Amino acid sequence: MQQSVEALVRVLETYRGRDKIIRTVCYGSQMVGGVLSRKAESDISSQRLGKSLLLFSAQLSQCRTVLRLFDDLSMLAYSHGYGFGGTEEDSGVRWISVLTNLADQLYYPCEHIAWAADAELIKVKSDKWWLLSTVLWGTSLLLGILRSLRVLLLLKKKLKKQERDGRGSSHSQLRRQMQGELLSVLGSMADLSNAVHWMPPGFLWAGRFPNWLVGLMGTVSSLVGLIQMSGSSDQTDST
Repeated sequence: MQQSVEALVRVLETYRGRDKIIRTVCYGSQMVGGVLSRKAESDISSQRLGKSLLLFSAQLSQCRTVLRLFDDLSMLAYSHGYGFGGTEEDSGVRWISVLTNLADQLYYPCEHIAWAADAELIKVKSDKWWLLSTVLWGTSLLLGILRSLRVLLLLKKKLKKQERDGRGSSHSQLRRQMQGELLSVLGSMADLSNAVHWMPPGFLWAGRFPNWLVGLMGTVSSLVGLIQMSGSSDQTDST
């Protein structure tokens, strides 16, 4: 029990870890709140709790939006460090990653403008800026899925080559990498389903998700992120 609490504290002490916890609680609250708010009218207490959880989820979402006001420089530093991906062996992975970084970099100022417009700090309509930020987020997610699928294909080829050569020492490492990429695909697809939901009506299933389904998709992607972060920290501790 004590080790679990200490692990949670270590996660909360970092910005990325705290954001993932807030994100998980945010979507989890939306999922549970969405389920409870759909209860029969006779169950008033459950409906009230559901509405409270939905309001709590909305506040946490707003909290994350405000915190992302300070993410531009870190994203710019990452994009600058990656550059044109000169260290990548595969050109497909390299250019997909470059485009992903570009979409992510453009996402932040668009969201900032939308937030500032809603907060009445600037006199522009926020609708088009929220739409543009959603399109950029969806583009980044789609590119991330394509990148993971490409990496999976390359890892599978490498695994088969090692099996033919009789070198089985790094099989476990390759399989762990493949599992990580599969998790990335799962998380990105869950987020992409929500991104489509937040597009204008008439686009695929835009606007058709109930609150509990939006919360479920977000919770799945959030848990994937926590699992990946836990796995990376375990590898760091073992080195």
